[in-house]
Amino acid sequence: MRVATNNFFAGVRVLDPGQDKIEAAQKGFRFYPYAQRDNPPAQKSRAAGSKTWSQVQPRGIAYWERFNEYMQKEPVHERDRMIMGMLAPLGLEKGKPFKPGEREKKILTDGALMGELMSMNISYAKRFPDSYYRKDAKWAYVIMFDPKQESPGYSQLDERTDYFYEAVTAASGMVSKTPGVGSAYLGAYKDKNDKWFDGTKTYRLRVPPNPPAKNFWSLTIYDTYNRVQIDTPSQVADISSRKEGLKKNADGSVDLYVGPKPPAGWEKNWIETLPGKAWFAYFRFYGPTEGYFKRTYALPDFELVD
Repeated sequence: MRVATNNFFAGVRVLDPGQDKIEAAQKGFRFYPYAQRDNPPAQKSRAAGSKTWSQVQPRGIAYWERFNEYMQKEPVHERDRMIMGMLAPLGLEKGKPFKPGEREKKILTDGALMGELMSMNISYAKRFPDSYYRKDAKWAYVIMFDPKQESPGYSQLDERTDYFYEAVTAASGMVSKTPGVGSAYLGAYKDKNDKWFDGTKTYRLRVPPNPPAKNFWSLTIYDTYNRVQIDTPSQVADISSRKEGLKKNADGSVDLYVGPKPPAGWEKNWIETLPGKAWFAYFRFYGPTEGYFKRTYALPDFELVD
């Protein structure tokens, strides 16, 4: 795989269940300079809980400082040139120091705020044609672009903003068009009554029987502002069909609850939220099957239960 930038990271998702499978995959994953292939160094690793992780850009003038840091390190690609031309009058130019005065700092800070508000609107209130999975629910397609992010007549600017504001990394396997292969993502940002999700309230999602997922399905809850898995005392932000003790209804459907406290008897089916924290949800189908592609599987909206 040819890397087109000087800085990069690699993400690996382990789909086999069980801690032993995770540990085996971790030990088997080796990353080292090709020049050291005959005698690779020991692989370093760090426990996931040892450091707070974030995927978001800094805000305010710190955004532009970070942007300048990486702009100076990276090559300018052909598709970047017009945007680079718009940045130069703002004092962001390759090979030159970034030294904004107080007036420029205020303009850039205000611009970063407005840019984020625009990105939020593009991401959380999608308006692209065919954005929604079905007309009878508010589940939207999370990825609305080709992984190469290009259309025949233009580069997919808003489509890129839509996804990369709320997430990181995109690959062809995340927009599978082959039944039983890869994964498929749906996102929910409002409840059945068209209200934004509120961390003080409790919602129920009823997953109908026989979801179109060859491998398994999962529901993950994210912090709307920070766009990472919601960080709560329970440290549970995800429930999948493989979870031990998951409670099912007599017809095979599964009721999932998202809120500050679990309904009595439904603790295994509950994801905690925090008052004062808005959230959004991803529903993933691993190995999506025909019911997903033909949209015959009706995934209902979240319903307010309190």
